[in-house]
Amino acid sequence: MFCPSCGASLADNAAFCPSCGAKTSPGASAPVASASAGASVWDYATWATRVGGYLIDSILVGIGMAVIYFIAGGILTSIARVGGESAAGGTCCLLILLFPLATLAVGLYNRVYLVSQRGYSIGQGVVHVKVVDSQGQLLSQGTAFVRLLAQAAMGFVPFLPLLDLLWPLWDERRQTLHDKAVGCYVINNPEGRA
Repeated sequence: MFCPSCGASLADNAAFCPSCGAKTSPGASAPVASASAGASVWDYATWATRVGGYLIDSILVGIGMAVIYFIAGGILTSIARVGGESAAGGTCCLLILLFPLATLAVGLYNRVYLVSQRGYSIGQGVVHVKVVDSQGQLLSQGTAFVRLLAQAAMGFVPFLPLLDLLWPLWDERRQTLHDKAVGCYVINNPEGRA
């Protein structure tokens, strides 16, 4: 639940906001328009929290990919031993392609499917943050996919991924550039569920 006045996270049964003192009503979880700018007021996730979720996702993806890589590598190496030298050359190419394809598949599951279904990836769930659109709703799968593509595309421009990661430090709404690309926000989710 969020404060209808300042947007701070509240316990479900809170009668008053501990941040601003405003009276709350049960179920007040929708964003409230700011009187000055007309923008939604949220309990935005901090930069450190977002980085923590990103690191957890990266470590989990890395572990998963290493397991898949070694299993597939063992199978393909066995095939190469049986098939001879020509099969070994093909195996090398398959191993090179396997890692990025598997990383993409895990990314689609973790950063598109899970975010669109429950509001957070595995790492974001651990640090209790949630990705929402400007209305406080979960992202559609298409929007979550475009968000992932925007982040991946930045990887092709030198230093842009670092700028994207650091952007929430000075952004009023603590958005990254890939958040801005689709108009979404990462907010605190103390309940740990969508």
